[in-house]
Amino acid sequence: MIPRNSIATALACALAVLPLLRAATLAEARIACVENGLQKPNRLKGSPAEPMKLTDRMEHFKVPGVSVAVIHEGRVEWARGYGKRDAESGELVTAGTLFQAASISKGVAAVAMRLVEQGMLSLDEDVNAKLRSWKVPENEFTQREKVTLRRLLSHNAGLTVHGFPGYSQGAKVPTLVQLLDGKPPANTEAVRVNKAPGSGFRYSGGGYEVMQLLVEDVTGKRFDEAARELILDPLGMHRSAYEQPLGVERARNAASAYRGDGKAIAGRWHTYPEKTAAGHWTTPSELAQFVMEIQKPGKALRSETVKTMLTRSAGDYGLGIGLAETAGRASFSHGGANEGYRC
Repeated sequence: MIPRNSIATALACALAVLPLLRAATLAEARIACVENGLQKPNRLKGSPAEPMKLTDRMEHFKVPGVSVAVIHEGRVEWARGYGKRDAESGELVTAGTLFQAASISKGVAAVAMRLVEQGMLSLDEDVNAKLRSWKVPENEFTQREKVTLRRLLSHNAGLTVHGFPGYSQGAKVPTLVQLLDGKPPANTEAVRVNKAPGSGFRYSGGGYEVMQLLVEDVTGKRFDEAARELILDPLGMHRSAYEQPLGVERARNAASAYRGDGKAIAGRWHTYPEKTAAGHWTTPSELAQFVMEIQKPGKALRSETVKTMLTRSAGDYGLGIGLAETAGRASFSHGGANEGYRC
């Protein structure tokens, strides 16, 4: 005969487990929606949905590997890798596989905002006041209005160079000053003001390279070191890095780059000395830590700093982040495209 207290204990345990089972079931259902329920971009009203599998879409677009992380109710609910991180070796993508974040680097490069919090930088000061190793060349466009950190981060500084192709393995990589002046071995033109600062939005990766040098001149550290200290480590983004070129240890766990036709990039990937514009290596689950910091600041950024970053400027852009409205609610986002990576 089973004692009554044992029955009561067993019943209590069963009742406690039920919500966990229910939550696990719901989580699996949400995962299944991503893995098996992708929707076409357009559908005729009233027509039945034709869900597609993630793996089928990967095969269709010749994508060897994909990594996904999903935030639900303020935490990373799940993260999974799909396919191969290197088609030749056959090694699989895991949730810990590193990918180039491309232009999403610009959001995480809000490391400059930490320096504003510390009083080392000002959002509305002429950046030439703090730049030491190079200056933004003055011209007729800068006579009245100046290039400021706020304008750099919001793509409103009137600067040139939209994006960067990176450098193949074995190619000479320019210093940051060579890059800004468009001098060999730089493969892009000089970053210059050819429109009055503050006169309107124009996407400029070049502007973020001015910000990169500004951070380095003020801190006396390489940008990747400053980012590690000010943003990455406080958010627990220990795998992530602004290392360019990528170090040997991290390279062992990085996904190789592939073009749209499925062909591999020679040397596995390009190097991006343009760290703030395109040089961040990360995983989706670690990048999610930054996303959650914007949603609920406190680990690395102050609430007032995040509010400033999420303040809309020209071009529906904040500071390092695109701003929009999704299903009637305010939203923020950023995409990215480096040679062989899409995110």
